[in-house]
This record gives sequence, C-alpha cells and structure tokens, in this order.
Amino acid sequence: MPDDPERPPRLRVDAETTLILREAFHKIDANYRNDHYGLYDYARAVMSKIVPLDHFYIGFFHGANRVRYPYGYDGGMYTDPASHIYGPHGQAAWLLKHRQTYRMQYDNGAALNAGVASGDTSRASADAVTTPLFRRGRDGEPVFGMMSMQSYRPDTFDDNAVRAFEWLADLVARVLTTEAEDVDALRRLPADVEDAAPVVTADHIVELLSSRVADVRQRAQDALGLPDADSLREALQRIVTDCQQLQSDLVELTLDIDNGPEERFRSLTAAEQGVAVLLTSDMHNEQIARELGISLHTVKTHVRNILAKYRMSGRAGVAEDVRKHLAR
Repeated sequence: MPDDPERPPRLRVDAETTLILREAFHKIDANYRNDHYGLYDYARAVMSKIVPLDHFYIGFFHGANRVRYPYGYDGGMYTDPASHIYGPHGQAAWLLKHRQTYRMQYDNGAALNAGVASGDTSRASADAVTTPLFRRGRDGEPVFGMMSMQSYRPDTFDDNAVRAFEWLADLVARVLTTEAEDVDALRRLPADVEDAAPVVTADHIVELLSSRVADVRQRAQDALGLPDADSLREALQRIVTDCQQLQSDLVELTLDIDNGPEERFRSLTAAEQGVAVLLTSDMHNEQIARELGISLHTVKTHVRNILAKYRMSGRAGVAEDVRKHLAR
C-alpha cells in the first residue's frame, strides 16, 4: 500500500537501525530534555551502535564567524570544549552555504581539511559526515549548529548510516529548539516577573562556575575518605564526568551572551569601523580626521551614520558598545 502523500516520507534505513532510532527517540524524550551534555553523549552512543566511528562532535554558530564546540569525543576519550573562528572554505562555511549534509566524498575532503583540525590531529580522517542543525520557527529554518561523525578508515559511512545520522541530528536540533523557544517565551514576560529568564552576564557565569566547582571539590573531599581502591576509582570517574559536563555547560552558556556589540559593529562600513574604533579613545572629530588622513566633513558624516546605525544619540554610548566588541 503506498504511503499517504500528506505524511512525511518514511526514513529509508534497515530494520536494525530503525529499532535503534526508535529506542533513541523514547529515551531522549524521557531523559535528556534538559541535559545537553547527556543528550550529546547519548547521540554519539546511538550512532556507535549503527556504525563504527572514531570522532564525534557538536558545534554551534556564534556571532558572525565563530563556532563553539561544547562536546567532542575521539578514540574513546572526551576532548576539551573549544571555540574557533571559521574561514570561508571549511565545513562551517560549506554548511551555511549549502544547508545540507556534507560528506567527505563530495570534494575528497577539501572542505573538511580547510577548517580547523579537531580530534586526534596526528591522524587524518578518511571518512566524514557533518550535518547542519536547523532551528525551526517563524523566521524560516536558520542553521544554528552542526553535528559531525568521522572515521580514520575509508568508506565507513554508507547511505544507511548517513540517513540515520541526519534523523538523529534533526531530533537533537528539535530538542534544543524547543528549549530555546521556552526561554524566549519567558524573556518576553515583564522584567519584574520572578521566573523570567535572565540575559547571561559575566556574573552569571562566575556564579555557576563557583557553585559547580564547589560541588566537584566536595566530591573530591569525600573521595579522600573512601576505604578501598574500587570505591575511590568509581568516585574519581564521577568527578571526571562532572568536570567534563561543567566544561560543556560553560561553553554553551557563552552562546547566550549578548551578541549585540558585534552585530552593530559589523553593520558599519570599513571606513565607519575605523572611525568607531577611534571613538573608543575619546578623540574629537579633528583628531580623528588627522589620524585617518580624511576631511573633517567626512568624519562628521561617518559619525552621523554610526549614531544612526547604533540608534544612539551620543558618542559615549557608541564608544562603550565598541569597547565591548573589541574586548571579546
């Protein structure tokens, strides 16, 4: 009997893979809706049941040209979270341009190798699949991140594995999108509402870090009094896991830091950016004109345009905003 045309097409994967993905759907729904680190770790474990993989990571686009990686796993070991600026020729740019899954066979690894190396940098990946994460919503479906699996052996990922990976990445993206929508809903409430979601600041990060480190320190203190090696080993493993999760959470927390200063600065022309940078030194128009070798009239025009684009009435406000951008 043919599929209902109003329903989405059936995922073309084998029976064993279907069972694994069906189980993953229910476990994620039950256990990982508010545990990002656990979600990424479980997604990696699910794919490992379907196909052997050596390297796995999750990355999120941040600002104009950054990717933050809260979770990575390579050769049986977790890798430290990281943040990189991406260029025009790597996987990140490829995904944003094409909005589809990247497979190493498409270009013999050109986009993969043009980006920042990850995982075991002493070994070159022989097969790789990286799929974009889409944020569903009223503003279309922007790409907000990526999920990647790689192997040091060629021809590891067949079509069955790729389709399963895309389905799993879509599930991860939908979990994260739903949480983001919930936070946005809270932020639209009046600021004096007790449960309103706050904008992340440096103080929030310091408070989280202090609290979580205190928890880890207490675990370590308790471990010192354990009577046998097995109990000590188990306690130390829990401490290691706690530290890995804390690292991952901190990287994700930085995604919520205000990107306004960067976006406003990048809205300026190159000439206006040069003037804006000098405003941070509290220079007068005449000083800026001499510094840049341009006319006073041109400086005044640039300043007027900068104030309009920043929607600010004074130079001091612009200067402070530019300082925030330059300090990042």
